[in-house]
Amino acid sequence: MENLNTFGRLLKSGKLIIATLLSLLVFISSCSKQETEIPTTGPILPPTVAPTFTASEATSAFNSFNMAYYSQNDKLYYSNTEKKDIGAIWTQAIYWDIVMDAYERTKDPVYLKMVTDMYDGGAKRYDNYNWSNSVTWFIYDDMMWWVMALTRAYEITKNPAYLEKAKTGFAFVWSGSYDPVKGGMFWDFKHSGKNACINYPTVIAAMRLYNVTKDETYLTKAKSIYSWSRENLFDISKGRVADHKIGDGNPGYEDYTYNQGTLIGAAILLYKNTNTQSYLDDAKLAANYTKATMSDAKGILPAEGDYNEQGVLKAIFAQYLVDLDQVFPAGDYKKWAVFNATSAWNNRDFSRGIMHRDYKNPCPTGVVQSYESSSAVAFMQLFAPTN
Repeated sequence: MENLNTFGRLLKSGKLIIATLLSLLVFISSCSKQETEIPTTGPILPPTVAPTFTASEATSAFNSFNMAYYSQNDKLYYSNTEKKDIGAIWTQAIYWDIVMDAYERTKDPVYLKMVTDMYDGGAKRYDNYNWSNSVTWFIYDDMMWWVMALTRAYEITKNPAYLEKAKTGFAFVWSGSYDPVKGGMFWDFKHSGKNACINYPTVIAAMRLYNVTKDETYLTKAKSIYSWSRENLFDISKGRVADHKIGDGNPGYEDYTYNQGTLIGAAILLYKNTNTQSYLDDAKLAANYTKATMSDAKGILPAEGDYNEQGVLKAIFAQYLVDLDQVFPAGDYKKWAVFNATSAWNNRDFSRGIMHRDYKNPCPTGVVQSYESSSAVAFMQLFAPTN
């Protein structure tokens, strides 16, 4: 009523035009303010000075991920928020990497305890890493993801048991997977094809083992598999990684971020040990293809994994993009990674603190998979500000 009286007085006094102009100015000012705020839904557009998550938010993201998915009894991660089933065997190695990321970032002893707990959880569930158990371990690449993670866990903890399991695992996979005639690694026991998901991880595992043992045979094997993979699974004109090659057929090109990421990781490890420029060039090509072709116009990575294990793929990509950024900071890959992580963080489920594989849209409020939530957590641990 007071507003109506005021409006009436303005009419009577002949000041309506002035009042209208003032209201319009207020409206314009209000709209301008809204446009500069970070939206909580929808894509986060890169402003002139990009907002970013904080180190404490990276910790909150990791803790929320654990609250939603980690099994204190099994010492492994559930497949989804219903907490009924443990996630797929190979994805546990990826989650273990994320735990190690969180520990290396924070040096929190609680997270170090999680590193050792997850080893114990895996040993209990997966026949004490008995690689010859063909029921537990039924695909070569599943084993190699664990060999990679076991070697890294040894680097952190210096527990010799971890290194021994990694060495025996690598030897077992090499003996059954490597093709001594035509080169490359088969992904399955039937030798139906040679996939990127076994070949590039083999290079990474071999190089990690070489770094801790100084056994030259690992370096030789890494170079051999990388050379085969570059010839058979990599389009060097584009930076695109093929998913697989079956027999003597053409490479099967399907774009997946984890294949792009493991090529980057393999190339950077070889570059750091040999100082051969072509390895670094390959890594840059793969990263740039992922950004320019696989991501959207704003640089947001694809939302892989329609309620399946592929939701974890970007977590793998994050692990190795950070390696490229460290040796080639001029590529500005950190800014790209932070933009993606910030987008996911601002679209999180605020009640549970978990994020989703689709960084551009709000996290669903119902059942969500750990696979889907994992990648943005990895990005935040690896690219968090240091203060």
